[in-house]
Amino acid sequence: MMNKYHFLNTLLMIMALGLAFAAGFLTQDIYERYSSDYPLLEEVVDIFENHALQPLPSQKELEYGMIRGMLTAYDDPYTLFLEPPQHELQTNQLEGVYGGIGVQLERNEKGVLLYPFPEGPAARAGVQNGDVLLSIDGTLITTEMSKDTIEAALRGPVGQSVNLVLSRANVETFVFDIQRQEVAIPSVLYRVVDGFPQVGILQVKIIAGSTVEEIKLAVENLQKAGVVHFILDLRENGGGLLDAGIETARLFLKNGIVIEQQYEGKEVESYSVLEPGPLADIPFVVFVNGNTASSAEIVAGAIQANGRALLIGEPTYGKNTIQQVFELRDGSSLHVTSAHWWFPELAFPAEEGGLIPDYAGGGTEAEWINMAVTLLLQAK
Repeated sequence: MMNKYHFLNTLLMIMALGLAFAAGFLTQDIYERYSSDYPLLEEVVDIFENHALQPLPSQKELEYGMIRGMLTAYDDPYTLFLEPPQHELQTNQLEGVYGGIGVQLERNEKGVLLYPFPEGPAARAGVQNGDVLLSIDGTLITTEMSKDTIEAALRGPVGQSVNLVLSRANVETFVFDIQRQEVAIPSVLYRVVDGFPQVGILQVKIIAGSTVEEIKLAVENLQKAGVVHFILDLRENGGGLLDAGIETARLFLKNGIVIEQQYEGKEVESYSVLEPGPLADIPFVVFVNGNTASSAEIVAGAIQANGRALLIGEPTYGKNTIQQVFELRDGSSLHVTSAHWWFPELAFPAEEGGLIPDYAGGGTEAEWINMAVTLLLQAK
């Protein structure tokens, strides 16, 4: 069982760290002040030690639980804590690339099943669809392990090998040492619209570090295929990186202000379009819905506020705060709401939602497309 005073000291240190975090240091004075201010905690620990049927969880479980408790009391829906596997996966997604072996995971009553990507490292090594994952680098796969934890364990530095033990058809066991390679995570999907060969869709799934270059390449390839008009689809895009959102908006604008922002106690910062973007002349419309949020709203809102293109769809989510990400010593991360942003020429978020589209959209995908095509052709 964990020592009562070790547990209490751990809790008080975490609380002191949380309050001293922004200043970047922790002093003995802070620790002693909080140690004396929370006698109730010592009383609770004493009760657990002397009366609880089961022992207290591990120190890491307690630390994580206490951090989450702090965030619950803090009561900001966007300030959050991510454990190491979730932080690693989010970082990979926002960077648009990771070191991996190229597999998709599925879980069923047999365990964790691997489905290798064609021509990926795992497929080339001989991993087959439906192989059951038994261990990674000697760590046994258990039912308690989350999918995120397993995915994070499969990822790592490019060039470094990972050891896997797999079973096949519940009969044979295989051991693989597979070298991780760079795997790209596309943030943009694109295609020519069926039945409208001059219209192309750019579906942006997340605003990542690679998004600007992916959009430019997608437009170039679609133009080579004869596309003249474009649909920028930001539906279900929950945002991503703030800087990438600003640069994505700049792609489509000739001039104007993208956003203004302000951190607590700091001067207002303005992000303008310094020169016409490379896509400032292409005709396009923007799809949005209730799950278009954060930096995706920066893209859509800057386009709307500067009169560049029409928005079609539903009112957006309405998130205008900025979270700073602090990576903690064990690979977990704390995301802290630190600033607000806004459009100088546009009320945001509006009473009816975040951004209010110029034209209401909905229904089937064909109805969305038909409205977009109609508006694009009318603007010729």
